[in-house]
Amino acid sequence: MYCLYNIYPVRIGFDAKRAIQNNTGLGNYSRFVIEVLSEYYPDSAYFLFAPQEKDNARLKKLLSRPNVFFIFPSGISKLLSLFWRLFGSKKNINKNHVEIFHGLSNELPVNIQNTGVKMVVTIHDLIFIRYPQYYQWIDRKIYYWKFRRACRKADVIIAISECTKRDIISFFHIPEEKIKVVYQNCNPLFKQPVSDDKRKQITEKHQLPEQYILYVGSIEQRKNLLLVVRALQQIPEKIHLVAIGKPTPYQQEVEQYAREMGLESRLHIKNDFPCEDLPAAYQSATVFVYPSFFEGFGIPVIEALSSGVPVIAATGSCLEEAGGPDSIYVNPHDETELAVKIREISENQDLAKKMVEQGLVYMKRFEPQRIAVEIMGIYQGCFTGTNQQA
Repeated sequence: MYCLYNIYPVRIGFDAKRAIQNNTGLGNYSRFVIEVLSEYYPDSAYFLFAPQEKDNARLKKLLSRPNVFFIFPSGISKLLSLFWRLFGSKKNINKNHVEIFHGLSNELPVNIQNTGVKMVVTIHDLIFIRYPQYYQWIDRKIYYWKFRRACRKADVIIAISECTKRDIISFFHIPEEKIKVVYQNCNPLFKQPVSDDKRKQITEKHQLPEQYILYVGSIEQRKNLLLVVRALQQIPEKIHLVAIGKPTPYQQEVEQYAREMGLESRLHIKNDFPCEDLPAAYQSATVFVYPSFFEGFGIPVIEALSSGVPVIAATGSCLEEAGGPDSIYVNPHDETELAVKIREISENQDLAKKMVEQGLVYMKRFEPQRIAVEIMGIYQGCFTGTNQQA
């Protein structure tokens, strides 16, 4: 490692558990941050601390870069490897001369402050505090302890939205000047046009309807898919609803309502939809609807806008930040308002075209290089003190 220290004088460590193990959500964010930093700042070394290895094509590509290194415990059980991440990684942080450690998913290793490194943590949301009914009691207690402790220990907190920043200040009483808002982006695949032949192939493969509203996200109560199903009653029968996401018991409630209202044939829930097929699903949709009661940011909105699809999202959290001024926002309790807006977009090609064009312009603020510059500026500010300036 001494040679590497000379080659890469700036050495940054990451809690990369989610980057290694999660295919969506926090995993995508973690991989994105490491990808853009290692690409736009190749003179720095990036150390990924994770409890175990995992076979992942995107991860393999990332680890093939000469300035990205994977640090994990060897020769111990899966259970002990989890404890290594929280308690044992400190020794490896010092061993690899890491100068900055970035907790990418709401937490930092225990007693990391004893290593002397500068500490940055990304906080994605505090939904478990705002909506405790969606979480188990024990999970809320663990999250509260981890998140608050990380916010207090970190030199700088990255919030993924202004909404999350406000919640950190309100719930944890953290000084505003300690928190920096840095938005995130989605997989670049969503920006690449899918050919007509490929879209037809994906449509046939997954038996997608000819004209549909698209929803992407976990099928859980907080995401509010039932609102869209209710709105179907006020929308022309030719328009169907395709929902792509991981199931929870809430899915049964949605399906039961559809059966009772005679909407079953217009509801298409896809629980096992390959990520590589998602761009085609987005680009074939008439409109993307994201009616969630509350989000930390709303990556599916970014995916939809990047894919050139008009977006309707819900008011009440941060989705206006993700969707920009030319997307449409509705009350998450009002299916009639949602139905009206869906009909407007589906019947007015000029409106749909304008929303798509302006959405693509808005996406420029989420460009990878811009985000990389902002995050690296925060790292540098840890040493110069500029992060503490209001």
